[in-house]
Amino acid sequence: MQFASRLDNVETSAIRELFKLLGKPGIISFAGGFPDSAMFDVEGLAEASRLALEQEPGGALQYGATEGYDPLRQQLSAFMKAKGVAVDPSGLIVTTGSQQALDLLGKTLVSPGDKVIVEGPTFLATIQCFRLYGAQVVSAPIDASGVKVDELEQLITEHKPKFVYLIPTFGNPSGATLTLERRKKVLELAVKHNTLVVEDDPYGDLYFGGNAPPPSLMSLTDQVPGSRDLVVHCGSLSKVLSPGLRIGWMIGPAELLAKATMCKQFSDAHTSTFAQATAAQYLKSGRMPATLATVREVYGQRAQAMGAALKRELGDAIEFTQPGGGLFFWARLTGAGGRIADANVFAKRAIEKLVAFVPGAPFFAEKPDLATLRLSFATANVEKIEEGIARLAQAL
Repeated sequence: MQFASRLDNVETSAIRELFKLLGKPGIISFAGGFPDSAMFDVEGLAEASRLALEQEPGGALQYGATEGYDPLRQQLSAFMKAKGVAVDPSGLIVTTGSQQALDLLGKTLVSPGDKVIVEGPTFLATIQCFRLYGAQVVSAPIDASGVKVDELEQLITEHKPKFVYLIPTFGNPSGATLTLERRKKVLELAVKHNTLVVEDDPYGDLYFGGNAPPPSLMSLTDQVPGSRDLVVHCGSLSKVLSPGLRIGWMIGPAELLAKATMCKQFSDAHTSTFAQATAAQYLKSGRMPATLATVREVYGQRAQAMGAALKRELGDAIEFTQPGGGLFFWARLTGAGGRIADANVFAKRAIEKLVAFVPGAPFFAEKPDLATLRLSFATANVEKIEEGIARLAQAL
């Protein structure tokens, strides 16, 4: 069979392939990027879906507008306003998860040979998505404080990218959070070089210990004249409410949203109206703050447990920065004491000990660091985390 040449530049997800190995009984997995299903507000979602069918069955069950179900767009506008972003409901479109927003950006902005700058490391599916549309993906280095803005400016000057893609808050996989100073600098770079910046923000609400992260790039555009029309913000309910709803949204310049809406018409016509109506009722109910408080507390406890266990069990064999939110630890093997320094080798030995994680190399668009790995604490309780990390120590 003759497949499209665009598939030559992409391969199946290393994470999805890893899941094939996770069927062994008794395995403890730190591999997924999923929220814990035990955290889902099933009662609240059941009530929201009931109200959606009771109050407006036609809107919930019929075809809908490609831009999104209007009551949900109104609720999302209010949700973003509470986070410092003033946006009219007409200034955002609803997407089938934030993943579709990234795909729409690829469809609308990327021509074969265009360059796109991402963080190194970054969300694996982003690299695959942009490459599918023919982009040359360039990595900008990061540290625990997010993308290094001086190096980013050098790359923008050299490559003149179609856009820069960042996960500024509790990045996947890095867990890094861009500092306020660097956020403002990124916006200044966008204006200086007339470069579009895409802010992907699925984790920003998952902060621990009451320590909220800096405001989003989109909310800071008021402080950097000329930057608002150079920022695209992608949000999602997947990590804070339910990934099964597949509700995301995109805020950006009107011209871009119009093109994205046109392309969305060709792919799915619209995001599930029933899911949108359910999400609208849920946001309207006022249950979200309590839900967020619960997941922040639980994930925060698990993150603390994982950090303590890594220090206790692996010691100087591993380096990491304790995340302040999100779902992930990003770590690096040091090879101290002659122990393993290749995460791919480590991953195979870990599977033998019935514990799984994701090696870090696939998260780099270029120059992968083979010593890195990603660990998710989201779906394992404290007891499982401590047992799993102990098994990792045995695999070293």
